[in-house]
Amino acid sequence: MSFKEKVIVITGAGSGIGAATVRFFAKKEAYVVLADISLEKMVDISDSIPMECMIQKTDVSQYDQMQSLAGAVIKKYGQIDVWVNNAGIGPTQMLKTADHSLQDWERVIAVNQSGVFYGMKVALPAMLKQGSGNIVNVASLAGLKASGNNISYVASKFAVVGMTKAAALEYAKKNIRINAVCPGYTDTNMLRQLLEVKPEIEDKLKSHIPMGRFGKATEVATAIGWLASDQTQFMTGQTLSLDGGTSL
Repeated sequence: MSFKEKVIVITGAGSGIGAATVRFFAKKEAYVVLADISLEKMVDISDSIPMECMIQKTDVSQYDQMQSLAGAVIKKYGQIDVWVNNAGIGPTQMLKTADHSLQDWERVIAVNQSGVFYGMKVALPAMLKQGSGNIVNVASLAGLKASGNNISYVASKFAVVGMTKAAALEYAKKNIRINAVCPGYTDTNMLRQLLEVKPEIEDKLKSHIPMGRFGKATEVATAIGWLASDQTQFMTGQTLSLDGGTSL
């Protein structure tokens, strides 16, 4: 997979899958743009990669900040080859639907759903102008099957899958491909935060994974790279599950 001097924008780049994706593309000699709400985390990551990169503090739930991000990338590099909508959060409490807080609903939908829409909306004009482009959205296994006590997250990830398919259909004739990855339980800060609250469920979660372990952020990053590469030129509107067989 060659990404030499390609311009790759990654939201949620400060940790987890986003940070692993930054490192994946940096090793491929791409120009990587890190966007995250935490400037400190991005600085730490940028100091550890070999290639030139750009960092911009961005709240993906704010459309004006996403516009500013895309504008800054175009100003610096003149193009956007790949845009990875990775930024995502979970609810602060895992509760049944009737008990799910309005604050959690509004917060999760704003980041996970609206943030992906905003990312596609600001990236697509540049890709249309240059005549090519590739968008990879990070959804979830929870966007393909039910997950209890988690309605805001499930709703947002089902939306990401649907938006991926709708946008892919719209831009297939414009040499722009849009796909999604759907990770299952992956060893990231989000999962660790859940396990800190309920450590007793770690073994239970692993028991539902035929491979018997959590996924690795690097494994998801490699899949994102594959979808964004020339090796998948006839793929668009697809969801790629990385769940150790959980969906089986």
